[in-house]
Amino acid sequence: MNLSQLRPPAGQKKEQRRVGRGMGSGRQKTSGRGHKGSRSISGYSKMRGFEGGQMPLHRRLPKRGFTNIFKKHYAIVNIGLLEKLDGDTFDAAKLLELGVIKKLEDGLKILGSGELTRKIVVKANFISASAQRKIEALGGAVELIGAGSR
Repeated sequence: MNLSQLRPPAGQKKEQRRVGRGMGSGRQKTSGRGHKGSRSISGYSKMRGFEGGQMPLHRRLPKRGFTNIFKKHYAIVNIGLLEKLDGDTFDAAKLLELGVIKKLEDGLKILGSGELTRKIVVKANFISASAQRKIEALGGAVELIGAGSR
């Protein structure tokens, strides 16, 4: 036996069905789609979740919850991360440049997770009380931009 004698098992390879090629093709004039009905029409596609006319699951289940369209989304940075970065002054533009935050949405918020061992200056819209205590304990400064509060 060699490579030229290899053949696929019987029944594995089937001829492609030629649809829409007229009366002599064996699929007839309707191309195997039958007469009438939504599936017989060109461009047919079922909507997601269609259950044959039965009320779909996503409409049978009750609606829950609430989405506040006025919610503010802040870029959040912990002081433990600021400790690892070069420099001693940090603001939103510098953190964007360093790649620490991907997108400044409604402002910058500094949280107090992690340890700080050097003096830094932070300019942010919001800062947690623990982060402010840790920064000021080492002689650093916190500058609130805009209407920043805890």
